Amino acid sequence: MLSRRQKHILLKFFSLFSVVRGYNILVIVIAQYLASIYIFAHDKPLKAVLLDLNLLMLVMASSATIAGGYIINNFYDSEKDLINKPRKTMLDRLVSQNTKLSFYFTLNFLAVVFASYVSFKAVVFFAIYIFAIWFYSHRFKKQPMIGNIVSAILTVTPFFVIFIYYKNFELVVFAHGIFLFLLIYMRELTKDLENIRGDLALNYRTIPVVYGEKVSKQMLTVVGMLTIISAVLLVSFFSIGHMFYYFYLSMGLLSIYLIFLLKSNKKTDYLILHNILKFIIVAGVFSILLIDVSVVLNRI
Repeated sequence: MLSRRQKHILLKFFSLFSVVRGYNILVIVIAQYLASIYIFAHDKPLKAVLLDLNLLMLVMASSATIAGGYIINNFYDSEKDLINKPRKTMLDRLVSQNTKLSFYFTLNFLAVVFASYVSFKAVVFFAIYIFAIWFYSHRFKKQPMIGNIVSAILTVTPFFVIFIYYKNFELVVFAHGIFLFLLIYMRELTKDLENIRGDLALNYRTIPVVYGEKVSKQMLTVVGMLTIISAVLLVSFFSIGHMFYYFYLSMGLLSIYLIFLLKSNKKTDYLILHNILKFIIVAGVFSILLIDVSVVLNRI
């Protein structure tokens, strides 16, 4: 049996894990490595990619920066989250705001340390990335349109840094990037619909608050159609191995999403739509394995 003190420490650990969304960071780390192996550095030996210390440091710097971003986002959104996500917020509040801020600065410092192992350019890149995340949480997040766009850009930035590192400028990389960006933009706008109650209460000028749910749904329909088109283009014109199964699944799920979107009018509906997009994104990470398993076996 755990003592009261041990239970308290364990609860605080889960609270901090919830704040930094450790499960999301784990998925991003896996995605960065799989993208490196199959897409960005597909012409390099597998061992060279997995044992590349520079890549490891970039992944570690990305993870620390993202974790810090979740903390500062949680700090600024604490009142709104109390309305939209009361249960999660109660867990998050087991760790004091001062502790969160201390951890935030520690994570950002570690991100710069990790980046310094790679190069001074990497340090500058992550310094700008850290500032951009803070500025988004402090200012852009409450602005219609630009907030969603900036959030989507910041979300794909960890892959951009790996893309720059390997200097892979193949068209297929940009095609995957566009598909991912559109999916994340859809997720951000869906989250705004899901959290409209808290946004209204605290004067967040999101698209649903400023322009209404009808306009938001129209925008989501347009972006959803563009996402399906980008998936069709990937399947039709690029060599993606067996990953075409994933894109066909994505097209089907996005079609269901768009049909269900028409009838959605309450928080639980938008939560279902949000989860559909989350599933597509996470499934996409692991479906990278379908590009060509034999290539990996030959590169060992």
